[in-house]
Amino acid sequence: MARLIDIDELAEYLKLKKQTIYNWLNQGKISGMKVGGVWRFDRDDIDNWLRSKKRTPTSGEQV
Repeated sequence: MARLIDIDELAEYLKLKKQTIYNWLNQGKISGMKVGGVWRFDRDDIDNWLRSKKRTPTSGEQV
């Protein structure tokens, strides 16, 4: 079963301001669902999204 977290938990998890998450929602960068008028996020979806954003240094690039 999916573990749903609210926007406060997501902001804490990602170390971001809630406004950034709202902006990303409006821009379609991140997905969520409204349950009873409150945004909820599937923790597994967020983890998968984070993995998809991971990049590795190219040759010659400093870490």
